[in-house]
Amino acid sequence: MKKIGILFGQENSFPQAFVDRINQKGEKNIFAEFVKIDKVMQAESLGYSVIVDRISQDVPFYRAALKNAAICGTAVINNPFWWSADEKFFNNALAVKIGVPVPKTVILPSKDHPDDTTDRSFRNLAYPLDWEGIFNYVGFPAYMKPFDGGGWKEVYQIKNLDDMWAKYDQTKQYVMMLQEEIIFDDYFRCYCIGGKHVRIMQYEPRNPHHLRYEHGKAPAEKKLLETVKNYVIKLNKYLGYDFNTVEFAIRDGVPYAIDFCNPAPDAEVTSVGQDNFEWVVETAADYAIERAKKQKDGHDNLTWGEYVKTSAAGEHLLASEKKVEKKADKKEASEGKITRKVTEDGKFSELAPKKPAAKKAVKKS
Repeated sequence: MKKIGILFGQENSFPQAFVDRINQKGEKNIFAEFVKIDKVMQAESLGYSVIVDRISQDVPFYRAALKNAAICGTAVINNPFWWSADEKFFNNALAVKIGVPVPKTVILPSKDHPDDTTDRSFRNLAYPLDWEGIFNYVGFPAYMKPFDGGGWKEVYQIKNLDDMWAKYDQTKQYVMMLQEEIIFDDYFRCYCIGGKHVRIMQYEPRNPHHLRYEHGKAPAEKKLLETVKNYVIKLNKYLGYDFNTVEFAIRDGVPYAIDFCNPAPDAEVTSVGQDNFEWVVETAADYAIERAKKQKDGHDNLTWGEYVKTSAAGEHLLASEKKVEKKADKKEASEGKITRKVTEDGKFSELAPKKPAAKKAVKKS
């Protein structure tokens, strides 16, 4: 029997709908339930083939339990090891390397020293920083936000230099990113499930939270939507997320990836709307069943992104792209066979098929 569990916090509609949807499908030897943990013992399974994680970012105990479950063979959605390592500034750097447009971004040291450190802990840091170079690169207006945060916590809009200093003084021990503001013509929020299923939603982040999907805009052009979809799949392929959202701000027809580290994205019907909710419940349920069917006890059943896989293999980051190109080149070359020749009078004549080379006799001893 394959058991699928969902681990969640304050959500209401999505977890119950997800569990109900899986059980309604009536897949043989597969059922779903809310995860219950009464003890976590080293190297012992929690008894689930698949666990969908929606809360461990806020509860370190759960994150540790999920890593233990993973080493026992549970397919955890999303990979708790990568989620522990990932953050927004790295994501931006990766996007640049794989050719996805992002706003100009720098990372800043925390305004206040972290606990248990002194001035001597920062002897490798130049004082002052090259603020002129930083501001010339990013420009104003800009946004300042934690490099590993989420949920619009501690996010500041920066209008000018004086505004920057006043707000930077409020950031305490947060490590902040300073990021170019993209003045956008359109905006999209995109679900990506299983690295292949994409739901593009026109979105208005400037509206009140419950009205952000009530944008009132004309439908976007098909070509732009195709570019957005390709970027969504590419980002999640390299990051290795099973369940994520990617946000794009469109400026002069170019989609800039603004936020794509959301591995426990909002999926509540009250905010995303009924149609989007139905899509995410159905797609997540189907994907969890797919993972349960493939899960093997005692094996690594996690999803690992191309960044990790190429690093472990000692390959170039874009190795998988180059393999696809090489394959295509070989195919084109094999199709270009010469079957005719031009005679002296300018006409074509068919070439006789080549006879296979005679095999050399092997002298038996």
